Amino acid sequence: MSQESTVPGEVVETAEIPEPGAVTIVVPTFNESANVRQLLRQITESVPARLPCEVVFVDDSTDDTPEVIQEAAQDCPFPVTVLHRQEPVGGLGGAVVEGLKAATSDWIVVMDGDCQHPPSLVPDLVATGERANAGLVVASRYIKGGSRAGLAGSYRVAVSRGATWLTKALFPRRLHGISDPMSGFFAIRRSAVTAEVLQPLGYKILLELAVRSRPRTVTEVPFVFQDRFAGESKSTAQEGLRFLRHLAGLRAASPVARMVGFGLIGLTGFVPNLLGLWALTAVGMHYIPAEILANQLGVAWNFVLIEHLLFRERRRHRRWWDRAGRFALLANADLVLRIPLIALFVHQFHLGVLSATALALVTTFVLRFAATEALVYLPRRGPEKPVPESRTARRAV
Repeated sequence: MSQESTVPGEVVETAEIPEPGAVTIVVPTFNESANVRQLLRQITESVPARLPCEVVFVDDSTDDTPEVIQEAAQDCPFPVTVLHRQEPVGGLGGAVVEGLKAATSDWIVVMDGDCQHPPSLVPDLVATGERANAGLVVASRYIKGGSRAGLAGSYRVAVSRGATWLTKALFPRRLHGISDPMSGFFAIRRSAVTAEVLQPLGYKILLELAVRSRPRTVTEVPFVFQDRFAGESKSTAQEGLRFLRHLAGLRAASPVARMVGFGLIGLTGFVPNLLGLWALTAVGMHYIPAEILANQLGVAWNFVLIEHLLFRERRRHRRWWDRAGRFALLANADLVLRIPLIALFVHQFHLGVLSATALALVTTFVLRFAATEALVYLPRRGPEKPVPESRTARRAV
């Protein structure tokens, strides 16, 4: 039950989200205390009274951003809620998912808290969605009338364009009709969101929505990317790596894609395996014990990549040491079949040791993939443990 206050503008703790409006604006924030006053002022000036709205900030800040939001919200004519997460799971994308779950309106608009997304476009996003009977309306920098002018420097422009090209190349069907999948500014119908299937990692939540639960009808409106009002960009090399991991996880969502990814990772495992084999045989070790030792290098290499690129979402089903032990056991059990094959190729077909090893690895590939997926990463049988509640403090005006 929520707590109410008789003092105008007083901030109180609540267990509920404010009364529904026509649109819920979800703003993920991380140390944006210098921007939120300006953002709320722009929303107040831009969103007409005939379009009732609420604003939900989902905050992962380590500074005074929540307190600044509460103070600035006292001058707003619409409800403002702050959800402060103690554990920022999933980064900015995870914050948006929290906001999607908390939204009460038919339309949800997601935008950044640094004032680079103009609130004046909110009514147009909703109106365009209603006119087109769309489930998703993307504010795009890359259609006529749009501009990426607010991107600081040629480096960020190149990174943005490269990321856009890469994502559209990886997901041509899912992203058909979306010119700006890297946009963080969009409107989506609440009925089109299945928050439980979303598994965000980093800040590209539109990509996550489009790939995992894309609405049937999508349209776009142009927008001009503004200069940041204050503070510094949160785009870092670390976020770039998280984005690449996110892409790999999305691309590996289907069994066929996982098998292809498993094979490609296995190919990269040839490098440490064969280098180790070459080094050990070069110092005079027999090729059979040398292969056993060198295989451990390939096993470790493959396990790390598979963990982070193919089965990130399934790691929670077992502890890491359990997964590592099972993976290593399967990989080394593979030697029971592979070493006789290598011996056969060497002695009967007169192949070199390196060629025989590579051919044996390819021969046992499908069996290794099926066993890895079934015995290492599938959920355990039996009742699942309850998921702990999110440690999120809610405050509303």
